[in-house]
Amino acid sequence: MLSVGASEILLWRSPVSMRKSYHGLAALVCQAGRSPVDGAHYVFVNRDSTQVKILRWEGDGLAIWGKRLEKGRFKVPEPRDGRVVLDRRSLALLLEGVVPLKMAPRYAAPEPVKNIF
Repeated sequence: MLSVGASEILLWRSPVSMRKSYHGLAALVCQAGRSPVDGAHYVFVNRDSTQVKILRWEGDGLAIWGKRLEKGRFKVPEPRDGRVVLDRRSLALLLEGVVPLKMAPRYAAPEPVKNIF
């Protein structure tokens, strides 16, 4: 079962062949200067955006979760500052195929009133 706690979730920016397994995906992570055993979730999407694989170190070995869509495509967020860091909500929306209309909070607390005295 995929449980995402407080660990970092990183989306791989370029399309990945879904023929890659543990060693192939871990090699990509190492080429990017990261360690696959750091506890982060690494999300990979294929060229057609119809398949997703998630690689994570579970303490005693690597685990891969995968999902393939029969219809439609995954909506992958655009990278900012060279890499894409997702939160749990964004990962859940990606896997469920939900495309949010806006990602900004719908309510912002008003500024506190300053003392004028």
